Amino acid sequence: MATPVVSLAPPAATLFQLPPNSEPYAIPPPSYNTPFRIPENLYVNALDPKVPITIAAVYAVTAKALNAYNKSTCKKPWAISKTKAFRFFVILHNVFLAVYSAWTWLGMLNTFRNSIVSPAGPNGWAGTVDSICKIHGTAGLENGVSYNQARGVWETLLSTGSSATVLSPSPDDRGRIWNEGLAFYGWIFYISKFYEVLDTFIILAKGKFSSTLQTYHHAGAMMAMWAGMRYMSTPIWIFVFFNSAIHAIMYTYFTVTAFNIRVPQVIKRTLTSLQISQFIIGGSVAIIHSFVSYLVPVQVEVDPAEAVAAASSISASGSATPRAGSAAAVVSSETNSTHNGASYITRYQKVDCITTNGATFAIWLNVIYLAPLTYLFASFFVSSYLRRSKAEVVRAKSNPDRRLSNVALAEKASWDAAKGLEREVYGESKEGVIIEESDDSSSGKLHPSSAARVNGVKSKAKGKTNKKL
Repeated sequence: MATPVVSLAPPAATLFQLPPNSEPYAIPPPSYNTPFRIPENLYVNALDPKVPITIAAVYAVTAKALNAYNKSTCKKPWAISKTKAFRFFVILHNVFLAVYSAWTWLGMLNTFRNSIVSPAGPNGWAGTVDSICKIHGTAGLENGVSYNQARGVWETLLSTGSSATVLSPSPDDRGRIWNEGLAFYGWIFYISKFYEVLDTFIILAKGKFSSTLQTYHHAGAMMAMWAGMRYMSTPIWIFVFFNSAIHAIMYTYFTVTAFNIRVPQVIKRTLTSLQISQFIIGGSVAIIHSFVSYLVPVQVEVDPAEAVAAASSISASGSATPRAGSAAAVVSSETNSTHNGASYITRYQKVDCITTNGATFAIWLNVIYLAPLTYLFASFFVSSYLRRSKAEVVRAKSNPDRRLSNVALAEKASWDAAKGLEREVYGESKEGVIIEESDDSSSGKLHPSSAARVNGVKSKAKGKTNKKL
């Protein structure tokens, strides 16, 4: 039998509908594969759209109001921020999020081990793509369960090429991403986005401002995770898996710096690069899900004469490999007979990765959420690259041997772009990655934060001199 193929094609126009269909509703996780049981009512009610909208709105308004308050006090730290209890809380907060994020990442890693099929298997990449795209049902290329939006029912593909209606994906099914862990870890990760806003209030308590982009980042993450879990959109695994990994590292870093431990520059750069890369790579991979389809082999009963003709046609062509993008017309030369003499041929049926407008809505909401962050990164990269290029022209005239290659220029520009984007998101708030910047050796000038530190040292020195006089 020929190996099924994977193809790319534009998604159907019917998948782009606002508002999206309310069905199917999110299915609570099974009890067989979870560390603890989430009450079904709590699971469903938390995914009501009023929950993230209300919390995001209250958070945004409160952050704006506290920014105004800090401005009125000339950015004076709150009294509570100077207490030992506050410092202990900050450390505990970072430790908790680091441990929780690592736990989520490990849980999702185990989920993939139990559900993702290797492309080295008999079904090749089609088997791998199917195990990612179809998050409900049991393991096996033909066993995925999809929601038929036109009919309003759940369906599974039968070996005969037709579809069978099922009431709902069974909580006892094993071997697919949703039951194996995404339903559980994804929902808790969604809830954790509400807790993460404490990052902002820690910043505000120190008398600093919360940037508009930071508020957008936290509020947007709530809505993005809600949409992915509410509509059981396949690409939400990207957000849960990669974001939890980044957060595990990031909050570990914040914990270490809270103890005034110096972290090597290479670790800071790596963390910043990872933080930004997840925006671009994650959004790109999420979009691809909407364009992916693949062919599944099914056995179809035919007249014996048709089976012979099909086999002869395949023998004449010398290939049974389906064409990328073809629907279900390609057959193989394999035939067999049952006890009653019926003949079967293998046909390939096209299966789309995304089948509901709710899942499509969740994908594009995530993409739209990430778009401003990606745009800012690109803008910072271009401006930094151009600035460095001009500096290199000047340097080449004075010392040609020290001229940087285009690859080196691009690497440094990417680093500057990452720092610029993180500065926009977090401001000068956290004892984080971008606060301790190095001198810009290519231009011979200091970064703004470096210059500020130098000026601050000079001012203090001058003040001491005047005091002596």
